[in-house]
Amino acid sequence: MATESALIDIQEEEDSTKDLYLTFRIAGADYAVEVGYIKEIITICPVTVVPETPPFIKGIINLRGDIVPVISVRARFGQPEIPYDDATCIVVLDFDDYIIGLIVDKVKGVATIGEENISAPPSAKLSFANEFIKNIGRAKEGVTLMLDIYKLLF
Repeated sequence: MATESALIDIQEEEDSTKDLYLTFRIAGADYAVEVGYIKEIITICPVTVVPETPPFIKGIINLRGDIVPVISVRARFGQPEIPYDDATCIVVLDFDDYIIGLIVDKVKGVATIGEENISAPPSAKLSFANEFIKNIGRAKEGVTLMLDIYKLLF
């Protein structure tokens, strides 16, 4: 019976974040990632540059003993960089045993987007960033572009 109880607990935990997405802004557009991937959100901090990495990899940070690579989502999307301000932060993700930070312009919050409000992106490639879009979510606040974390990172 203990195994059955553990399975119920795991299922309840998965269900509790099922339709929840962290939303943030990049270059005036709203993006989202599943809350289940979020490890934490930290204020922007000094990043140690690593030579011979792609331009969108800003470097690494020491996060309480963990060395975390940091990606500029703006640069990854081919957008011009802007100076960091008080709203700029690093969203730390735990994805497939990788811990990685995403520099975003501003975290908006957590949105509930049910499956009925999620659709596939248009097939036409309208911009470079489209290859990183997994789905499009519709909510009261407007349209949110849901990122494919795997494609963004790799």
